[in-house]
Amino acid sequence: MLAFMLEELLTDAGFEIAGVAMKLEAALAIVARGVCDAALLDANLAGVSSAPAAAALTALGVPFVVLSGYSPEQQKGAFSGALCLQKPCKPERIIQALRGVLPGFPVVPS
Repeated sequence: MLAFMLEELLTDAGFEIAGVAMKLEAALAIVARGVCDAALLDANLAGVSSAPAAAALTALGVPFVVLSGYSPEQQKGAFSGALCLQKPCKPERIIQALRGVLPGFPVVPS
């Protein structure tokens, strides 16, 4: 449910959503399609680390923001170097973080 709320929030902020993944396999499929300019990635997808998705994004040069209940110190490896936001996180901070990894993102009037 949180993912769909985030999708609506980001759409309202002017982002185009390439897909919503609840499981690692779905996240990897979205990344493999090559349609992402950036990603918002939960460190844990249905009890499974999303580190392989982070590694796939990194390999393609796609920036991503990690949104997680884990602290940045608990997120090593594939998440290193990414901006990490800790849950709960204010919606404005998520939007700001994604815009930060996408320089030149057009501002959509409200």
